[in-house]
Amino acid sequence: MRYNVLIIDDEKDLAESTSEYFNMMGLRSRYVLSSSEALDFFRENEAGVILLDINLGDSSGFSLCRTLRETIDSPILFISARSSDDDMVVALNIGGDDYITKPYSLNVLYAKVKAVLNRYESSARDSGNSLVFGDLKIDIGAGIVYKNGKEVVLTAMEYKLLSYLAVNRNKVIGKEEIFINVWDDSFVSDGTLNVHIRHLREKLEDDPNEPVYIKTARGRGYLFKAEG
Repeated sequence: MRYNVLIIDDEKDLAESTSEYFNMMGLRSRYVLSSSEALDFFRENEAGVILLDINLGDSSGFSLCRTLRETIDSPILFISARSSDDDMVVALNIGGDDYITKPYSLNVLYAKVKAVLNRYESSARDSGNSLVFGDLKIDIGAGIVYKNGKEVVLTAMEYKLLSYLAVNRNKVIGKEEIFINVWDDSFVSDGTLNVHIRHLREKLEDDPNEPVYIKTARGRGYLFKAEG
């Protein structure tokens, strides 16, 4: 069975109320309370978006994220009462797409999840031509990126960011524009964007420290450099 949202949180009352709210708002949702329950869920079900707490009773959300990323590319939004930059950086480094601190407003969380679902499902439905830049190919229709003919595994948010920059190639894109058009959220932190840019460079550039494609326009934003 396919759900719009899976909530993985050992705070039962919060997980249950969040799931009930999402269902009431039309998003098919379910919650589990542990890593083992989450793995059991994915043996028979799918989820469009995963909300994942860091502190779980039988494991850590970080460990579970690494495991899920081996087979699942659905967006993972970390939810946690831990608000340190170190936790956020770790979450994004291991495959998380965003980091949301508790306590959260249900209507704001719903808006974020709905925006992510709309982006992800729109990309999945999209059909169009491939973009080819040297040894890099972005298959817009399939939502797959290739480097030297080999598929590059990207998270949903990394793909969305790369596609936006590539479609607007050779144009400096300011951070605020990226926040609004990629995350649908003007309050995304610079740190979140910086980590995603670094991940893309590490996966796509021959030398991430001397990028050919994803350039920094200091004080202005980023651009995807395409010759010709």
